Amino acid sequence: MKYLYVLLLGGLLSCNAQNLEKSESKPNIIYINVDDLGWMDTETYGSTFYETPNINKLAESGLKFTKGYASAANCAPSRACLISGQNTPRHGIYTVSNSDRGNEKTRKIIPIKNTEVLADSNITIAEMLKKSGYITGTFGKWHLGDDPKTQGFDVNVGGANQGNPGKNGFFSPYNIKNIVDNKKGENLTDRLTQEAISFIKEHKEKPFFLYLPYYAVHTPLSTTNALEQKYKEKGGNPFQNKAVYAGMIETVDRNIGLILDEIKALNLKNTLIVFTSDNGGIRAISHQDPLRAGKGSYYEGGIRVPYIISWDGVVKPNTVSKTPITNLDFYPTFMDILNVENPNKIVDGTSILPILKGKTIKDRSLFFHFPIYLQAYNFKIDDGRDPFFRTRPGSVIIDGDWKLHQYFENNEIELYNLKTDLGERNNLVDVNPEKVAALLKKLTTWRSEINAPIPTELNPKYEANFVPNKFKKK
Repeated sequence: MKYLYVLLLGGLLSCNAQNLEKSESKPNIIYINVDDLGWMDTETYGSTFYETPNINKLAESGLKFTKGYASAANCAPSRACLISGQNTPRHGIYTVSNSDRGNEKTRKIIPIKNTEVLADSNITIAEMLKKSGYITGTFGKWHLGDDPKTQGFDVNVGGANQGNPGKNGFFSPYNIKNIVDNKKGENLTDRLTQEAISFIKEHKEKPFFLYLPYYAVHTPLSTTNALEQKYKEKGGNPFQNKAVYAGMIETVDRNIGLILDEIKALNLKNTLIVFTSDNGGIRAISHQDPLRAGKGSYYEGGIRVPYIISWDGVVKPNTVSKTPITNLDFYPTFMDILNVENPNKIVDGTSILPILKGKTIKDRSLFFHFPIYLQAYNFKIDDGRDPFFRTRPGSVIIDGDWKLHQYFENNEIELYNLKTDLGERNNLVDVNPEKVAALLKKLTTWRSEINAPIPTELNPKYEANFVPNKFKKK
């Protein structure tokens, strides 16, 4: 009897030890970053045209955020913020290529010079995870330098400093670096997924960080004839109706399904999965109504993006959070999960681990700084502030339901209540001066603390009444 008791006690202790080891083990992390996918571009977020059953499945297994933001309104700066954990003034990446975009005669001030490569001295999220025992791999668009292997990644497939797949689009032969052609006609999204699955299989016995920044659904738009025909026959609505774009979204969704299937087949339950986009969608391709504008704008259509987080046993399935978050939050969140400290590293986000566990975080303001110009895509469709630019130099603060835009050219202010005016149509600057003053004070204090550069030098080539030819009435 005593022997049996010892056996039972030993088994119980062993079981408890296994459970403790399991609960304290490092989760695998998969971060899926779809390029230019808008807030409303999945069924989960309200689209009736695009078909995304696997993204639906991911949302059902986890937590969907309704107020998720990219930290910048276009590709490179948003990615730099995610990878560095730092807001744009710290790394100096504000856009792609030059900062003096648009016609020089329409720019009133000289913009801040842009940085194009994330400095190797910046301790990246991959380097932090690697030091914590992770194997790290990136599969797809990097856009922050020539090779992510210099910035903490053990494996790189398809990542370099280019921002799109180039002239051949999404079908082999590829026109991107750091990937070898397999067979002509192969789809790039399919290929990146297969490389990612091989990475998962090879490293399933140790914690891995899989960064999957698809080139899709960025331009040049291209899909299979079958998918394009499918969505032509389905039809759309005045806001979402491009069949080729719908085909690209379905391809991404199908490949996300393959990732989820592989995780299930390998029984990798301790896997944290993040699904999001790097910035808002291009309005000329897919409207995000009721959100105003799109990629490149600091109206909601340019920065509000989908976020879905799944983590078996930690994140409660089929839940929704209205807490505002940004991609700056993932660096400190992963540090929090791993109980990592790095006093020499400044991070500008907030850990959202409590939210993942069903709790709350303290209210905080979100800040955006864009001291440069970004020219219009299509002035008739962009729904921007003026026909020449998607964005002029300025800063933005989101504080609770309130959002304030400050533009540096003439110190113009816009104030919106997002609870009652999600489309940012009713400027309340004249009717609520107290709120304007309070938010401007917070914004000014933040810029001072982060040493954010503000352009003030006048452009000698500026002409107040100049109108480029393409904007003139014919």
